[in-house]
Amino acid sequence: MVVSKSSKQAVRRSISLPGDLDAKIQKLARHQNRSTNRVIENLIEVGVETKEAEKRHFFELVERLRASTDENEIRQIKEQLARITFGV
Repeated sequence: MVVSKSSKQAVRRSISLPGDLDAKIQKLARHQNRSTNRVIENLIEVGVETKEAEKRHFFELVERLRASTDENEIRQIKEQLARITFGV
């Protein structure tokens, strides 16, 4: 099911968390004076935004590689792409 970004309709999900992660989330919730649900929601939003930013960065590098004629820049971009892709 895909829910558009502008939609505020809540969707109920059931997940299982390792005990240590749950403890960290509860601790964050207490320190932020928020519900654990709100903390989990925020963490997921940040994670999704981060993944989207990584994807944009990857494609920006690919475009720079395609457009570049400087050998040093090409080598540096290839190294960056290798780190992103293979964790090298």
